[in-house]
Amino acid sequence: MTQVRTTIVSKEEPVSARSLAARADLTGCPWHDVKTMLRGVGLRPTRQRMALGWILFAKGDRHLTAEMLYEEASKAKVPVSLATVYNTLHQFTDVGLLRQVAVDGSKTYFDTNVTDHHHFFVEGENALVDIPNADVVVDKLPVAPEGYEVARVDVVVRLKKRG
Repeated sequence: MTQVRTTIVSKEEPVSARSLAARADLTGCPWHDVKTMLRGVGLRPTRQRMALGWILFAKGDRHLTAEMLYEEASKAKVPVSLATVYNTLHQFTDVGLLRQVAVDGSKTYFDTNVTDHHHFFVEGENALVDIPNADVVVDKLPVAPEGYEVARVDVVVRLKKRG
């Protein structure tokens, strides 16, 4: 069994500082909590943001693609377009309510857990799973080009079934 340790060194301010502050006043009432989260990060709680936020955050930490969220919204009879879902996901990511995880060039997941952690990607099932108690070591980062700094390091470990 391979043992992996994770240590991430970053000069950035915590990505989730605003979203964690927004989540600090949560009451357990999903509709109220979504409104509080949105206002806490400076987003106006529109009907569509409220509905999509409720679908995203009412079920705890999860990983969704835009298409998965659109399908859930359609089943819940929330009238939104796929473009609106994409826009909302990117707005939520920009303010720190979501974390974007790119698995490959064509698949992006949005994670409701914005703390520093890494993921397993289960090939064939297209499932993204948090690595529990991540112990991954990133030994040496490349020097960033002039005018840039490393913002975050994401490790995605791909899994496949044996045999």
